[in-house]
Amino acid sequence: MARIRDRTEDFKDSVRQTAVSLGCNESKLASILASFIIHKPRQRSPFTKAALKTLESIGELEKFLLRHRKDYVDLHRTTEHERDSIEHEVTTFIKTCKEQIDILKNSINDEEANSKGWLGIKADRPNADTIAHKHGVVLILSEKLHSVTAQFDQLRTIRFQDTINKAIPRRKLNRVTTSNSSETSKMNHSDLREPDEIHPEPLRVKQQLLDDETRALQVELTSLLDAVQETETKMVEMSALNHLMSTHVLQQAQQIEFLYEQAVEATKNVQLGNKELSQAIQRNSSSRTFLLLFLFVLTFSIIFLDWYS
Repeated sequence: MARIRDRTEDFKDSVRQTAVSLGCNESKLASILASFIIHKPRQRSPFTKAALKTLESIGELEKFLLRHRKDYVDLHRTTEHERDSIEHEVTTFIKTCKEQIDILKNSINDEEANSKGWLGIKADRPNADTIAHKHGVVLILSEKLHSVTAQFDQLRTIRFQDTINKAIPRRKLNRVTTSNSSETSKMNHSDLREPDEIHPEPLRVKQQLLDDETRALQVELTSLLDAVQETETKMVEMSALNHLMSTHVLQQAQQIEFLYEQAVEATKNVQLGNKELSQAIQRNSSSRTFLLLFLFVLTFSIIFLDWYS
């Protein structure tokens, strides 16, 4: 069995001699030798850079949600204005990530349109595989953004539900206060009956005006509370509908990816069909030539045999 010899040092000596013969100095020679050990990182494409940037943005959004989760849900930690500010920042972040994903999709569509050859058939298979890979990257980013959006929708639902639960006891308390105030007004009215005997008309008119103003104020506050509760209920419903819409958008993205795979497979089948048609045309022309040659030889043979006999 032959022994294996390490020729690495011989290779380095030959490289050193060649570099010296070409006039390279010691620093350049050291960089050449170091390049054999430490390879330069591969240059990333603009699509890869944009996809990694989008992934980092989604990761930052997820960290932001985890960091401000308690501040957004707990009504006693922050004010309503601060929670609205957190919601505005998250919404802006989500919109920015969605725009970046749309830019990636548009770049894929442009590349796919430019890669098509004659009659809309893709020119080369490696480019089609690269485009399919990019579609997969965009799908993964969409799913990641959808998961983060679903988490924020859950937090927003919890916030609005807590607000509704806090508003319902307040409404009951207002009703109890209304009943107590009516009883108090009745008691005051009964207590004022004795002075009414001295000055009946002015006190009675003033008490009636106070009772009317109190009832009007109570009715107005009750209607405002009902309107606020209805608005909060609608906001919760809108949040649920937003979550449902994002779920359907994700399902649509998966269906689009499946249709794209089917389209790639159909294109491949069309290419195979074109090859089969070309081969069938060639076989038809060769069989026609063979048939004409056979008829010519047969006719010549018959004439020769007739002449010979």
